[in-house]
Amino acid sequence: MAVNTTTYTGETGVIKYDVSGTPTAVAEVRSFTVDQEQATVETTKMGDTSRTYLPSLAQFSGSMDVFFRDNDDAANALFAGIGAGAATVEIYPSGVSTGIKLSGEIIVTGHSITSNFDGMVEASVSFQGSGALTKADL
Repeated sequence: MAVNTTTYTGETGVIKYDVSGTPTAVAEVRSFTVDQEQATVETTKMGDTSRTYLPSLAQFSGSMDVFFRDNDDAANALFAGIGAGAATVEIYPSGVSTGIKLSGEIIVTGHSITSNFDGMVEASVSFQGSGALTKADL
């Protein structure tokens, strides 16, 4: 298994979303973001001179921007994800053969379509992770 020992550009990034049980590449991805957060629980007690904490629950969320296409099965599944349950996502920041793969279950929390007279029709999708985000080296 190769380990990412260099820097990569994002131009070969890929997102795959669950379409009827099959991870399917989302066409026309422009950009995406994945955020991870670690909550903490304060353990400071009377007499302490500094606050102390312990790690608590972790979570992840993110968003993606795509060119809108009505014949893209994965993009249509994301659009239909509003009000649906969690589905699997696979995120490849530098392509499917180099770097890392992030994966987990997500709930689609937002979907918007933007159109203007001098640009492409674009869609933005926001999501909340449900469970852990896993990382695998490619």
